[in-house]
Amino acid sequence: MRFGILGETRAWHDDGTEVPLGGPARRALLALLLVRPGEVVPSDRLAEEIDPDAAPSAHALQSQVSRLRTALGSAAAIERAGAGYRIVVADDAVDACRFERLAGQGRTALRDGDAVRAVALLREALELWRGPALAEVAESGTAQAAAVRLEELRLGALEDRFEGELRLGEHRAAVAELRELVGRHPLRERLAGLLMRALFAAGGQAEALVVFEETRRHLAEELGADPSAELVALHREVLNTDASPSLAGPPAQLTSFVGRDEEIAEVADRLRTARLVTLIGPGGVGKTRLSVEVAGVVADEVCFVELAALGDGAGPARAVLGALGLREHGLQMGDPARTPVDRLIAALSDRVLLLVLDNCEHVVEEAAALAARLLAACPRLRVLATSREPLGIIGENLHQVRPLDGDAAVRLFGDRAAAVRRGFAADPSLVRRVCAALDDLPLAIELAAARLRTLDLDDLAGRLDDRLGVAARGSRTAHDRHRTLRSVVAWSWGLLSESEQRAARRFTVFAGGATAESALRVCGADGETLESLVDKSLLEVSRGRFRMLETIRAYGAERLDEAGERESARRAHARHVLDLVRAADPHLRRAEQLDWLPTLVAEHENVLAAMRWAVETPDVATALELLASAATYVWIRGASASAAPHAISLLAAIGDAFPAGLGEEYATCVLLAASDRTTWRRHRATAERALAAAWAGDRPGRYPAALLLWMMRNAIEADSRSAFALVSSLRDCPEPWARAVVQYVSGFGALGERDSAAAERAFGEAVEGFRSLGDRWGTALTLDILAGLAGGSGDRARAIALTDEALALTGRLGALEDSADLLVNRGDHLAADDPAAARADYSEAADLARRAGSSTCLAAALRGLGDIALLEEDRAEAERLYAEALERIDPHWIKSLGNRVRILVGLARVAESRGDRATARARYREAAENAAVLGPSASDALRLLGLPASVTEAVSRR
Repeated sequence: MRFGILGETRAWHDDGTEVPLGGPARRALLALLLVRPGEVVPSDRLAEEIDPDAAPSAHALQSQVSRLRTALGSAAAIERAGAGYRIVVADDAVDACRFERLAGQGRTALRDGDAVRAVALLREALELWRGPALAEVAESGTAQAAAVRLEELRLGALEDRFEGELRLGEHRAAVAELRELVGRHPLRERLAGLLMRALFAAGGQAEALVVFEETRRHLAEELGADPSAELVALHREVLNTDASPSLAGPPAQLTSFVGRDEEIAEVADRLRTARLVTLIGPGGVGKTRLSVEVAGVVADEVCFVELAALGDGAGPARAVLGALGLREHGLQMGDPARTPVDRLIAALSDRVLLLVLDNCEHVVEEAAALAARLLAACPRLRVLATSREPLGIIGENLHQVRPLDGDAAVRLFGDRAAAVRRGFAADPSLVRRVCAALDDLPLAIELAAARLRTLDLDDLAGRLDDRLGVAARGSRTAHDRHRTLRSVVAWSWGLLSESEQRAARRFTVFAGGATAESALRVCGADGETLESLVDKSLLEVSRGRFRMLETIRAYGAERLDEAGERESARRAHARHVLDLVRAADPHLRRAEQLDWLPTLVAEHENVLAAMRWAVETPDVATALELLASAATYVWIRGASASAAPHAISLLAAIGDAFPAGLGEEYATCVLLAASDRTTWRRHRATAERALAAAWAGDRPGRYPAALLLWMMRNAIEADSRSAFALVSSLRDCPEPWARAVVQYVSGFGALGERDSAAAERAFGEAVEGFRSLGDRWGTALTLDILAGLAGGSGDRARAIALTDEALALTGRLGALEDSADLLVNRGDHLAADDPAAARADYSEAADLARRAGSSTCLAAALRGLGDIALLEEDRAEAERLYAEALERIDPHWIKSLGNRVRILVGLARVAESRGDRATARARYREAAENAAVLGPSASDALRLLGLPASVTEAVSRR
């Protein structure tokens, strides 16, 4: 017989049938006896615990024992022993005893390094649990103590199992269960550490840091304790891991590469001596595939940039920024003086990288100018370009990509034919004849081979002879080969059914590919049609997205025009994109923002293409709604500059006479266009009135992010009072995210009135509002301010903790510039007590700033390193660092003003230490003049900047 007390008390015969035990008193009695099989349990304890509401009765207990004996029969003996009873069964017959044995063996195996055996044993142990231990025994007395002990052992076994699974690399599967357990046991540090490790292994460095901060806060609030040394060490390990942005690698290739092995080696060898190599040749000759293969053999980091999707006026520099994983600006208002090219130069100036620019012919002049600028400014950069024509810049090394040689063409045809017709075998001379008719062009060969699913090779050869007019040919020019490829594309297209042709030509409106759902909706097709186009090599599928090769796309676009469907297809595409960004917008201010951001990033080129069509048509309503619905995304993503040209063009076309009911959309459009000073000045007043009208009354507006962005944009201006009044008036707004924005803005109002207590209350309410919604954007912005206030009041420990939490959030959002800024802030909080830790933060910030292409954040990090050098009395190094920082910082951008003041103060102190009082006075005076830009006096301005009292005093007394 087997017994179970890990859940409801149960007993089973050896054949698995359950033993009827009777009522709750009898089950409780059996459970109490099974806690320690073979040990005597006193009668008075049994009587008290099986029925705590009744007076203990020896007669009642004896009656229950008798009935239990009858139920169990001879399989288990319940014996009277002295003043109590015991049950005589083997330990392993009881699930709790078996659990303890298996869990102990699993822990031993884990300690011995046998993770596979440990996990197997621990899983077997944990599967014995059916619910809470001793579930039917009163929650008091010895039973409760036994239950608590068993539950603690269960948690320990779970932790051991997770430990083993993490050692085996099963981190992704562990995250969800660990999250739930940490939520139920927030003070259990080992669980928190395991979740941190699982998240970190899964690429969630920022989320791991958030887990640490939440655990630290729970320990402090509930126990008044700090995290253990082990958890602190894990936190430091996670924190110090490189948070570099991920590069866009070459597109995944689903087919084998045939031929050109010598070409791969030749191009790779050229790149060792030439910094710019351009692969040129006609469409379909294999330039892109060759570049992918070359990228796979070089030793440098590789960033692959696809330029085919760029429309007219779209800059290659922004495409490169996106492929590098870089943002155009931080979470706050970006540096208006920094162009995408400036940021690229800053990011790549010291980086060893191969930049692959694919399909340059679409934007050849802009691509050539960009390559020339980057190569001149970034000495360790190399560029591999593909184009139908040379870039035409100094230093370009051309490699003509020619059709495959005869044998390679035959191998390619056979390889692709075998993929659609199992066991394909044919006369090599006939295959060679087909390939020759196709001018040995790889794309033409692939299109033709795909037709062997339905055609015999003889039939295919005859059709190609008829289509191409094949005869004996001499040498073929590039133009002739282009004509051949076009004929093959046309032939392959002509064999499509009407529904396939319609889907293929409508697919050409996509920029950068499409998901199956998007393709089905815009193309008006079904899944079978899309699969058929893939089978026939008109579409390809990579990483879950359908794509169309540019040569085929160009031909399909002509057919779209010919069918008179361009406008309807573009309109359907724009409406689909609008539906997507509309659906995403509210989620981007909630916890699910991290789920939606990758979706929108993948559709970024489609979003821009839809904007471009709506503005050019013009479809004013659609354009305004697209810009407004995408505003939160492009801002959090740091890509608002990519939407700015469309916003500027739209406003130039419509003036301030926006359609009725779209005032909020118009105001958001003005925000996106604000980088153009003329546009901003013309539309600012009208936009403010429109925004105020949209948020008046009981019903909230549709785009609450516009409120935060409006305040941030106006804060840059000399007079932001009207914007402050507008946002502050929405204190009772029913939209929770907007209320958090109001508190955030109110905090700055209190700071302006020098009421730090009121400011801290407002910012505290703001951060709780953002945090409760799961929004990392607003939370990070507000935590940064709260950390500055804590540091300013002398609570450096709290300032560091708040900064750590903000760092975790900006890291998760991919905001490297903001992370660098926060690292500098943390270094400032650490500098007085732990200069070594401060130096580490400044150094890490400098590295992040370089990789993010932010010279302003780099200047701040260099300033911090200068402070440490001055503290250590290394005046020459301090002066060098301050001078370099001063060269890099933007003197006209208000956000950088605080660091500029600190740099000037540092240089003044260096001069003072040398006895150069004249230079010191000049530097102090310059610092005071810079600080006074923000207020009526230097001291007030410096308080607003949140600078340390030592800096404030140093400037104010000069």
